[in-house]
Amino acid sequence: MVQAYILIQTEVGKASLVAEAISQIPGVIQAEDVTGPYDVIVRAQADTVDELGRMVVAKVQQVEGITRTLTCPIVHL
Repeated sequence: MVQAYILIQTEVGKASLVAEAISQIPGVIQAEDVTGPYDVIVRAQADTVDELGRMVVAKVQQVEGITRTLTCPIVHL
């Protein structure tokens, strides 16, 4: 299992709508509105890195109101 945090910037006033839409995507564990340089932070999981990448590109980035994403895979050192 691979997990990652996805940091999301949205259009002004769209953070809560984006977080709500993303929370419905299979594989998303949590989606929260935050303050600071990012508007939404998501924790997601998938079986492989490739599946995680496909989820981000094919599902998360397609949500209306998103302007930029940054995916940060979790590592266990």
